[in-house]
Amino acid sequence: MNLLPRLSPDPASVRLDTWAIEPARPAITLTLRPRSRTARCPLCGRRSGRVHSRYERTLADLPWGDHAVLIRLRARRLFCDNAGCERRIFAERLPGIAAPWARRTARVATRQTAIGLALGGAAGARLSRDLLVPASRNTLLRLVRAAPSPPEVTPSVLGVDDWALRKRHSYGTVLVDLERRRPVALLPDREAGTLATWLREHPGVAIVARDRAGAYADGVRRGAPGAVQVADRFHLLQNLAEALETTVHRARQGPARGRAGAA
Repeated sequence: MNLLPRLSPDPASVRLDTWAIEPARPAITLTLRPRSRTARCPLCGRRSGRVHSRYERTLADLPWGDHAVLIRLRARRLFCDNAGCERRIFAERLPGIAAPWARRTARVATRQTAIGLALGGAAGARLSRDLLVPASRNTLLRLVRAAPSPPEVTPSVLGVDDWALRKRHSYGTVLVDLERRRPVALLPDREAGTLATWLREHPGVAIVARDRAGAYADGVRRGAPGAVQVADRFHLLQNLAEALETTVHRARQGPARGRAGAA
């Protein structure tokens, strides 16, 4: 079995023409050609086999061990034979290989997107160089922004807290999935009715960890009456610290007042 063609991206749609190794870099260059004699017009969907011209795309692919991999894809431009189509000439699409105009294969983009989602821009760029799928921090951030949002799942354990759009002037409410540790919604205010409406539209919340604001307590009772309400750890510790500070402050002032009265 020849493993070399099987290691190329989407071997069902492209075939390997030639390959070469550059020991100095080290790097491997693969020359690929589409298998199909026809291609589908991206505008009308009709297949065509009339070739207008040929061109070559250069794509970065996943490394093989310590060797970087470069793909030279020999693609075609074809005539669209549909008289009702606005596109007269089109470039064939190979979605299993790469997106249109991309300079990396689809599987490299998937890997870089995962790095960007995990580490962000600067740290992700450093790791991508070590993994031989280099990308700048701006490229990683663009891939993250273009990535589809994860499917919306109503959290069973919900964190509720306020956030400042403009401190001391304008506040909203942030809702956090405490099991997956990611925000799920930003509400425009801190009103009980707004929180209650969101909870009614997203049934399934079993536990709500919140600060001690009465509006949030009322909103949870109205929107998710079966949910258990608990005070979150941050505000419990904050209240404990404030109580200890007040107690210590009073204890330090007490003896001083006694000595002043005796004098």
